[in-house]
Amino acid sequence: MKRLAALTLAASMLMPITTTIAQATDLTVGRGASTTAMDPGFLKESATIVDNIFDTLVMRDKDMKLVPGLATSWTAIDDTTWEFKLREGVKFHNGEAMDAEAVKFTLDRVLDPAAKSPTVSYIRTVDSVSVVDPLTVRIKTKGADPLLPTRMSRYPAYIVPPKYVKEVGNDVFARKPVGTGPYKFVEFIPDQHVILDANKDYWRGAPSIDKVTWRAIPDGTARITALLTGEVDLIENVPVDIAPMIKDSPDADLVQVKNGGLTIYLGLVMNEKPLDNVKVRQALNLAIDRQSIVTNILQGMASPRGTQVGAADFGYKDLPVPAFDPAKAKALLAEAGLPDGFSIKMQSTHRYMKDGEVAQAIAQQFGDIGVKINQEVLDWSVYVQQVPRRGPIFMLGWGSTQTLDADAAIYAIFKTGEPYSTASIPEMDKLLDESRSIVDPAKRAAVLSQIQDLATEQVPVIPLYQEDALYGKAKTVTFEGRPDARIPIFDIRKR
Repeated sequence: MKRLAALTLAASMLMPITTTIAQATDLTVGRGASTTAMDPGFLKESATIVDNIFDTLVMRDKDMKLVPGLATSWTAIDDTTWEFKLREGVKFHNGEAMDAEAVKFTLDRVLDPAAKSPTVSYIRTVDSVSVVDPLTVRIKTKGADPLLPTRMSRYPAYIVPPKYVKEVGNDVFARKPVGTGPYKFVEFIPDQHVILDANKDYWRGAPSIDKVTWRAIPDGTARITALLTGEVDLIENVPVDIAPMIKDSPDADLVQVKNGGLTIYLGLVMNEKPLDNVKVRQALNLAIDRQSIVTNILQGMASPRGTQVGAADFGYKDLPVPAFDPAKAKALLAEAGLPDGFSIKMQSTHRYMKDGEVAQAIAQQFGDIGVKINQEVLDWSVYVQQVPRRGPIFMLGWGSTQTLDADAAIYAIFKTGEPYSTASIPEMDKLLDESRSIVDPAKRAAVLSQIQDLATEQVPVIPLYQEDALYGKAKTVTFEGRPDARIPIFDIRKR
């Protein structure tokens, strides 16, 4: 009996330790927006979750340098042809082989005009994809494209499994994705959570976090409460006005990445009157007091911007923030034949830092120059489905952090006819196309500078500010944030 009692005692002493180890390998992330779909070729939201399910041919390390991913190397064969050598032995989560056919299928399905991918702008320079052998693929571009390796480092270039996609169709694939990444899909319940399990056979090694749950917690206070009470380990989109709660907590840390967030802007549907008049667009641009919004509403956790290009992007031009000049704005409206102003609808959502208060402040400032705003606030799950937005004025956040190049910040929303664009300026279109065909960095930077100058003059969109990325994390979690706004669970540690 003594021996049995001793064994029972030993077992009971071991149980809490085993439980602790199991809990230490689970991570719960509180998100500000609910996931709607996870097909990386047709994303209409951030790639935060799909980053962890899928891989790209090229990756960025913590210093934002391009490094091998599913491709071990890439070489420019000539001015318009890139050859990628693929990693041997990589399999999708369902056992399907990752090979050159998968790469070709991935890019072809996005480039297919009938597919109407909302993110095709990023890889529209690709003319064709050919299979050389199972581990070699060649990508031919329409012109010289020095950014091709960079384009292969982000969506929509996450590699997907051809057989599985064909078998289940795009709709099912978006709800039950299969990739080669560090985490496997387990469960998706809309407006509640996405659950992923570690891919123990991952080509980079088994992840240290066994299970990650992405919980949708739209309310900012509820998100912080969940962190401080231990319900979640990490949260996105910390509300600026209650960020001090995290700073003052003995159990949590505030992680702030300067200029690590989205650039918030007002989109303008230029083919609708009176927004087709450049003087009207210029007037609206001068009616907004960006510095006041950043200081008083966002509490300094953003930077006013005079350009849509992010501060860390290649080609960024440090243009002056448009002056807040209501008198000049009124004069421009008068010159446009609208001395008494006009009425117009402005759409916004609940997705960005204090966006409700920002939208109200802008509506009031527009009102001060005689522009009466009919505000329409839509739920994010509804807002994200309409591409492009019909506005005719709408608030949206845009990021170029995953490519760190001006092209990602401007092409998709300035170029006539692109899925997210509501602009139409022939001179701009010409410069945008030219910027994609220049190999010499200095010459390309000069054209990107011209594009930003033209945008300042023509106002295809109204840049407002670039948010800082704000996260909250438990003291037990190692996470510093990244300039490219990713949350790579593979690199996170929990003790």
